Amino acid sequence: MIVGLTFALLLVLLFINAPVFAAILGSSIFYFVANDSLSWMMVVQRTISGLESIPLLAVPFFVMAGVFMNYTGITSRMIRFAEVLTGHMPGGLAQTNVVLSTLMGGLSGSSLADAAMQSKILVPEMEKRGYGKAFSSAVTGASALITPIIPPGIALIIYGFVGNVSIGRLFLAGVVPGVMTCLFMMVVVHFISKRRGYLPIYEKRAGIREVFRAFREASWALFLPVVIVGGIRFGVFTPTEAGSIAILYALVLGTIVYREMTLKDLKTGLIETVTTTASIMLIIAAASSFAWILTWERVPQITANWVLTMVSSPGVFLLLINVFLLIVGMFIEGNAAMLVLIPIFMPMVQALGINDVHFGMVFIFNMAVGSLTPPMGTVMFTTCSITGAKIGDYIRESVPFYLVLLFCLILITYVPQISLFLPNLLFN
Repeated sequence: MIVGLTFALLLVLLFINAPVFAAILGSSIFYFVANDSLSWMMVVQRTISGLESIPLLAVPFFVMAGVFMNYTGITSRMIRFAEVLTGHMPGGLAQTNVVLSTLMGGLSGSSLADAAMQSKILVPEMEKRGYGKAFSSAVTGASALITPIIPPGIALIIYGFVGNVSIGRLFLAGVVPGVMTCLFMMVVVHFISKRRGYLPIYEKRAGIREVFRAFREASWALFLPVVIVGGIRFGVFTPTEAGSIAILYALVLGTIVYREMTLKDLKTGLIETVTTTASIMLIIAAASSFAWILTWERVPQITANWVLTMVSSPGVFLLLINVFLLIVGMFIEGNAAMLVLIPIFMPMVQALGINDVHFGMVFIFNMAVGSLTPPMGTVMFTTCSITGAKIGDYIRESVPFYLVLLFCLILITYVPQISLFLPNLLFN
């Protein structure tokens, strides 16, 4: 009964839009206070101990690296490179938007950060060139969903930490799905742009010299994901140490190579890093005490046994998981859902013989789609609040992107090699 009431309280707090960490921590406190056999002080111990993890240091490190990248001149060079690659296509600036999200995924690691950055920089320019505000916002929000699955996505680090899965393998697993999603979105943008008459940026395709010049200017930034994944794969540094390498790399680019980062930018970046990291770590700390409750009550094992008595096929299980996660993602922030649900799902995944890296990509992609979906999609609200687009108009313009994202989700779910090809190739 106490466990049931704890879950009920968690859902109520989430649905009334309480802060995610407060909802999780509040329900955990209720459990310990209501349970006479446990000391309520344990909630304090479990909450604090949940942050005492070396792998979790990767989160603030990569957040800081991503923030610093915005103050080094990298963003403008990335936009230029994306424009050169796609500017000759119908809807050239919308195509640039999609490609930029894919390129920036290797730097920011956060869909919210990517959506906010492109909403401020690209959407106003798209409106000046005749694109509708709602369409510009929809392209920005949908393409931002590529960011969490491109290494070093923050979601990949959290999933690896909670599920005890190789973060290096997860980093590699996100490359092919990310590029695949980018290409499908570019196809959708192409057909919409042709129908509506959205013009290219340039009259003809950029020449090899121009492409090479733009690539050379952006090459330092494009090289960072290669350094991170390569260093982890060959044992030069751990994922946590890779985060500190990324910070050093960003500082060198900003102060020595591009010489665009000032002391004021450094101070602003540090404040932004602390704010962003605190919001993530508060959720992780609160979820640690909730995860301990699940383990103490054997909820993962009981749930796994119950599900496995009804579902014995991995394909059917993944179908049910997709439906469930898409609904959950509409209401609950992705990182919070991951911290609560992964401990429950992992015993089922292992019992059915599903690869944990493959399942990670399925889970993270579902949560990314949920962040774009009403009624509580975080990326949707972030994008619309910055661009001023109406939610109803935004949702209508997003329908083609929802469809292509669902198609990509089906491919990722039922063609495991899309996710596992690179990890198996390089780690085996």
